[in-house]
Amino acid sequence: MSLHPKCHLIAISGGKGGVGKSVFTANFAMSLIMDARAKVLVIDLDQNSAGDQNIILGVKPEKTVNDLVKYTGQINPQTIQQMVNRHPSGLMYLAAVKASEERLNVDPSTLQRQLFQISPMFDYILCDLGSQIEEAQLAMLDVASAALMLTTPEILAVTQTKRLINELVAKTLPRDLFQIVVNKSNKTSMPPQSIQQMTATRVLSVIPQDDITTAGSLARSTPFVNPQGNTPIANAVRGVFRNLSGSGILQKMKSTQRPTRAQESSSNSNAIPGAKNMNPKNLLKLRLHSGLIQEMDMKDGITDIDQDPQKQEVLRKKTTKIITMLIDREQQNFSRDERAQIIKEVLDEALGLGPLENLLDDDDVTEIMVNGPDHIFVERKGKLTLSKVTFTSNEQLVLVIKRIVFPLGRQINESQPYVDARLADGSRVNAVIAPIALDGASLTIRKFSKETITPQHYIGWGSMTQSMIDFLKICVENGKNIVISGGTGSGKTTLLNVLSNFIPPTERIITVEDAAELQLNQEHVVRLETRPANMEGTGEIGIRDLVRNTLRMRPDRIVVGECRGGEALDMLQAMNTGHDGSLTTTHANSPREAIGRLETLCMMADAGLPSTAIRQQIANAVHLIVQVSRLSDGSRKIKSITELVGMQSDNFTTQEIFKFKETGFDKNRKIIGEFQATGSIPTFIEEFERKGIRIPRTLFSNNANHQASAAPAGGAPSKAPAKQVPLKKVPGGRK
Repeated sequence: MSLHPKCHLIAISGGKGGVGKSVFTANFAMSLIMDARAKVLVIDLDQNSAGDQNIILGVKPEKTVNDLVKYTGQINPQTIQQMVNRHPSGLMYLAAVKASEERLNVDPSTLQRQLFQISPMFDYILCDLGSQIEEAQLAMLDVASAALMLTTPEILAVTQTKRLINELVAKTLPRDLFQIVVNKSNKTSMPPQSIQQMTATRVLSVIPQDDITTAGSLARSTPFVNPQGNTPIANAVRGVFRNLSGSGILQKMKSTQRPTRAQESSSNSNAIPGAKNMNPKNLLKLRLHSGLIQEMDMKDGITDIDQDPQKQEVLRKKTTKIITMLIDREQQNFSRDERAQIIKEVLDEALGLGPLENLLDDDDVTEIMVNGPDHIFVERKGKLTLSKVTFTSNEQLVLVIKRIVFPLGRQINESQPYVDARLADGSRVNAVIAPIALDGASLTIRKFSKETITPQHYIGWGSMTQSMIDFLKICVENGKNIVISGGTGSGKTTLLNVLSNFIPPTERIITVEDAAELQLNQEHVVRLETRPANMEGTGEIGIRDLVRNTLRMRPDRIVVGECRGGEALDMLQAMNTGHDGSLTTTHANSPREAIGRLETLCMMADAGLPSTAIRQQIANAVHLIVQVSRLSDGSRKIKSITELVGMQSDNFTTQEIFKFKETGFDKNRKIIGEFQATGSIPTFIEEFERKGIRIPRTLFSNNANHQASAAPAGGAPSKAPAKQVPLKKVPGGRK
């Protein structure tokens, strides 16, 4: 169903209010009557209309759009006179509301049906849509021959107009439908070429600014386009029709095939492997993918995406256009929202990360785990749930994986079926495909937090206390070597980032990571990242290579993202040779296990050192082990801060400074517990005091209200001296 062949519906809208849409609509209608001798109907369909057209035209409306929608009789040239308001010029007019306090409320499908009936009686129907596009306004755009988007030549108005056009194109309206009219232009305005380039939409006409003429016409309630009006602004408005009709856009868009609502067809389903087991939506998406590959002449899908933003935009427009054309061929009975959603999903899978796009944008999602195309699990607040979104097929999932790793110079194929990578925002990615992935490709994304994590976040989360933070801050500032220990996903890297920011800004820091995630705020930071082997299997640069090279770069502090191999020995040697205050992480479930793991990792260096020598290296290098754990309720806690005191005979001597003690569960199965200071005083406190740094012993008591502080010797004394806690005797302390 469409409007009568001789009738053109022209919609007028814009990205924001105040650009002159209503004034332009009235005067454009008058120009059509004067120059084209046309029969014109103006419909005010502004969602926020306060009766502006009533004032501009000087008409006291008796009939509104709502009256047209409610009319159930036969519409003909005789009855139409009773349904619309008439202007002295012959212009027909339907108001949105009779008074400013009323609201526009019409059924879109009924309104569209009534327009089909009245269209034979008019040459042009002009719809003032306003800037808020809802279902009623979309119904008009569905049958429009052109949409004139008004903007003033200023950056905010142009940006809003660009946004609105892009949103409407995303709803499957053709971009060629939209034409920009620049209103209120003057000598200092943005040039039309810049507006056209910025919006990627043709500028049809430019109307000069003439506040005097406009204000006078409003005061008289008479459009300035009239037989007596021969001003530049009036002539510019009259030129809009000449430009519009001369461009041929009206006839072109009139004949453009619009989406049909036929029943779903499965004509190509037999050609798709596994089609009988697929739901209809995925089957359709597979056909669209197949058609897209053929139309764009690609054998393996779109994987090699140029990183140039302009080229990406061109490719995205071209791909959207082809997908829209392909879905039109399907002739399926989709609603507007369903149609737009399918186009977006196919476009995301073709050029982006498919269903992962929305999950990556969701700040509540901290981890995404894809177990084949049909099972996407997400972690929210420490809990795993099955997401409703899926990939169309395993092939589409593999294409997305390749798209992730390609810009990083990495590859994944049958000969190299797994890969570690990271997204542009730093999120970690691990992917596994066939032949080692038996049930479809697997993809794990640990998202990189957009928010900078601070110590106050840890207090807010209940992950540690202010006393523990103050203690760790003092230790980092004064050059204690710290190892953060924990299991997978426990938050080791996040804590490492927080502690690294305690390093004084005067020191030179060098970070070494597999995938660059640390965000240090200091000025003097050098970041190093490993490199995998190239396609020939050469050129790999590992963590150990970088740690060795770091020693030649005159670092004050070395921060290693994670020790998982022979680099642990190089790290310990650095800690023992003047690079105090270095930080690293390792996988272990307790401080004791962390020490044993470091010993094992050092043996992997194949240095030929005896076990006793390696243990002595560890005992001399590591001062503190911070154990972080992910508990059964999904929360993450600092379970223990432990000092590695030294060695006694062949055994390591440790003492726990702080710990988290679990006491039970609440009604929501959340773990209840408390952080406790054990009363043990670190052996290096006396070393700090010899340097003139006084640390109150109350820091290591369970006084809930104390605040840690550190002041140089001779500083202002506190009003109440800190209560002294007896130092526990610890055998085998550092010499």
